[in-house]
Amino acid sequence: MRLPSAPSFLLLLAACATVPVSPAQTAAHSASARIVFTFEHPQLQPSKYAISIDENGAGQYTSQPGPASDPTDGVYPTPLDRPLHLDDALRTALFSYARSHSLFATHCTTAKGNLAFTGNKSFSYTGPEGSGSCTFVWAEDPALQHLADDLGAVAFTLEEGRRLAVEASHDRLGLDAELESLQNAVKEHRAADLSNIADQLHAVADDQQVMNRARKRAATLLSQSETPPAAN
Repeated sequence: MRLPSAPSFLLLLAACATVPVSPAQTAAHSASARIVFTFEHPQLQPSKYAISIDENGAGQYTSQPGPASDPTDGVYPTPLDRPLHLDDALRTALFSYARSHSLFATHCTTAKGNLAFTGNKSFSYTGPEGSGSCTFVWAEDPALQHLADDLGAVAFTLEEGRRLAVEASHDRLGLDAELESLQNAVKEHRAADLSNIADQLHAVADDQQVMNRARKRAATLLSQSETPPAAN
């Protein structure tokens, strides 16, 4: 095999070095970065859940109910395993925080005592730069605590979607109170990213067998959902 002359070979190397990175390659690199948030509190429902977020936007939510109980409202706790959509601003804030704080490889729990137990929380990061994690009940950094609270609000919404689906099938009379509770949670910032339960809200709003007040509540909540995820 005949090798190219020296000038030709150098030109070939220069051309290869200046080949631009395609958007697909950039997306693939971003997709390799992932943050996982976990929560555990044995006395709550669900008692455990995890939110996994890829930098390209893909997300997954899994939860496990606590010890079997007999709920007064008839909506028994069940596990969830479903995709989720995270608000772009929150996703960006999560990855920005991780990269500016040693990929979560820090001592992030507060040294203050006498704080109420609100559940064990953890953040972990894996990506091209490396990996790291930290665990806390209350975060020392208010910004990290705020991120945990925001993800807790997303989890609350997903669990409410499960409850709405159950009540729409078995207890339509309970929907009005459930939706009023969800509206209050949104006002208090305990629920977020309503687009994740757009399907359940649409089902209630369009059901002629549901009382009109509940249908109006569902429609109002839908109006607060700006970017519904694409149907599977």
